[in-house]
Amino acid sequence: MSADQDSDAVLPVRTSRYRRRGRHSSSHRLSLPSDSPALVIAVPGSARLDFDETAAGVADVAAESCHGAEVRIGYLRGNQDHLEDVLDDLTSHDGSPAGVVVPLLPFPDPETDRAIADIVAVSREPFLIADHLGPHPLLAEALHTRLADVGLARAARVGRISIVTAADGVIVGAVGGEEAVQSAEVVAVLLASRLTTPVAAASLTDPGSIKDAAARLRAAGVPRVALAPCMVGPELTAGTLEAIAALTSTDCAPPLGSHPAVGQLVAIRYGAALADPKVASMVAAAKGESRPAAAPAGTSAPAAAHTAGRPAAARTADPGIPDAARTADPGIPEAAHTAGRPAAAHTADPGIPEAAHAQPHPAHGSEEPPAPARTA
Repeated sequence: MSADQDSDAVLPVRTSRYRRRGRHSSSHRLSLPSDSPALVIAVPGSARLDFDETAAGVADVAAESCHGAEVRIGYLRGNQDHLEDVLDDLTSHDGSPAGVVVPLLPFPDPETDRAIADIVAVSREPFLIADHLGPHPLLAEALHTRLADVGLARAARVGRISIVTAADGVIVGAVGGEEAVQSAEVVAVLLASRLTTPVAAASLTDPGSIKDAAARLRAAGVPRVALAPCMVGPELTAGTLEAIAALTSTDCAPPLGSHPAVGQLVAIRYGAALADPKVASMVAAAKGESRPAAAPAGTSAPAAAHTAGRPAAARTADPGIPDAARTADPGIPEAAHTAGRPAAAHTADPGIPEAAHAQPHPAHGSEEPPAPARTA
């Protein structure tokens, strides 16, 4: 092979680590119309000075990514800027959601999630509830930064070589139960790839879980264990992290706080909620238009829609069944309601092609096609 052929076979080398500027340069930068629904950050705490500064920092970063959207902060506790009062101040336009509520939670927390859902359920206007912030690679990036802030990890990302850091192993702490720990395990894998050190996940609301994770790491030959709380800050009361670190003999990094990754994730979850097909359904229902075809059974939407005040026709018992397939009387077979309707409009079994219903009675002497196999 000649030198020219050899050079042509070499893979291209990326000369810059930065993406080009522009509309699609980052997933958290959204292009929104001026009448977009408000972005409401639901903070699991009260409007204390430290929490208020953290929430304000997150909101500032989210606002930079969501030009055109009003950004509001609502707290779940206390009387100042309570989430319920913030939602009451927002109005819907043309049947669209009045706002998107983004929980300031990296992972699911049943108590906080229930509180947000209850407030949205009694609001006057329709709202969407976005997904939690994680798991996401940006959380691993933020944890890496917080560990480096206190000397528990090297600031630069580890590349192809192994570098000794101040901590030989890390525990990613999550606020919540088993579901939160499972999500934290994904972030733990991402963080381990950055640090090239063992990383485990445990629950911050269960000190015994942190102790067990630390014991497993030490049994694997990890002498010094660090705790990286994957929480924004308001989720736990002051002094809780320090008490857990003392109880488990671990070095503790500070919470994520207003790290830019948190605000970017808020913007990402806001954009994902607006992309939900339920938004178009809500607008169509408010205008009295026909709803678009429902998603196939088994699919799930990333955001939950608040349906208070919507017409009854828009709230179907099973979102996986198209409206055209619902009969007026569930006790009467569909075939009894199809008189005078086109053949294409009354397929009894959605798993059977339309061609199988075009001729209910085959011509004499023709062989009736076999029925297609049913899928579970």
